Amino acid sequence: MNMLVDGEWRTDAFQLSGDDGAFERQTTPFRDEVRDHPDARYQPAAGRYHLYVSLACPWAHRTLVVRALKGLQDAISVSVVDPYRGEDGWQFTPEKEGCTVDHATDATFLRELYVEADPNATCRVTVPVLWDRETETIVNNESEEIIRMLETEFDDVATQDVDLYPEGDRETVDQLIEEIYDPINNGVYRAGFATKQGPYDEAIDALFDALDHWDSVLADQRYLAGDRLTLADVCLFTTLVRFDTVYHTHFMCNVQFIREYDHLWPYLRDLYQTPGIAETVNMAHIKEHYYTTHPEVNPHGIVARGPDLDFEAPHGREALPGDRPAALLADSSD
Repeated sequence: MNMLVDGEWRTDAFQLSGDDGAFERQTTPFRDEVRDHPDARYQPAAGRYHLYVSLACPWAHRTLVVRALKGLQDAISVSVVDPYRGEDGWQFTPEKEGCTVDHATDATFLRELYVEADPNATCRVTVPVLWDRETETIVNNESEEIIRMLETEFDDVATQDVDLYPEGDRETVDQLIEEIYDPINNGVYRAGFATKQGPYDEAIDALFDALDHWDSVLADQRYLAGDRLTLADVCLFTTLVRFDTVYHTHFMCNVQFIREYDHLWPYLRDLYQTPGIAETVNMAHIKEHYYTTHPEVNPHGIVARGPDLDFEAPHGREALPGDRPAALLADSSD
């Protein structure tokens, strides 16, 4: 796997799985934060920050969903990399549909930003990246921390009065995000990149136990935290929306489709139909990335054709207690 080593690009420096055959996710190295505080180095301001994303990546997708729900499109600009990640890593190919130039630094490869931020960087080059135009450096590349910043620190420049991380429920939301991370968000990768049967079986058991659990929970409540949409739902959504199209086949998570669940499937459609979210989903990028970028999983790079999912079908979940945030109701049927 490709990565930076002391600021130099290497194509043979990282293995996805350890000797035991289990997938190992590296930690993200840039962990500063934007804070709405006069003493903060990085203070919220319209036009100051820039997001680098892949439309294929579920972690980057989280940031686009929160940006859309909060109405931060004018305040925080975005650059989109090519869904195919080859030996040179994430690349800007504006001639390709859905991709852009690097609007902030005019780089050709995302790794150039990492070296600009840290000339001696030793790490994988991942998305999302929150870039500060003022100091010309990376603020953060950890998706969970970025979505919390977008939610809590940019209210003065947001155009939607949406609270996805309510103060009285933050401990609950954090716990939910933690509970779904390892078995579901990361679990599909643990299954897909396992190189031995034992780690794969362990990942699959944990994944579908968790999906069964949340399917049961969602029988009686509209959202993970109860009657209100939160960051936890955003984190689950970006995995579920990819599941039947790529994870079920490409990562061998084929015990059950999400569309076969009584409650997860309507829940997924409910989230997809929440104003602003559908526009963040690019299934063409998702399929191209997964099926062409992992030769160790799919050596011939053949992109699976199906399935044809109707995310716009009626979901019926408006009958459950709770509504979408009031700022989003104007464009919804609730």
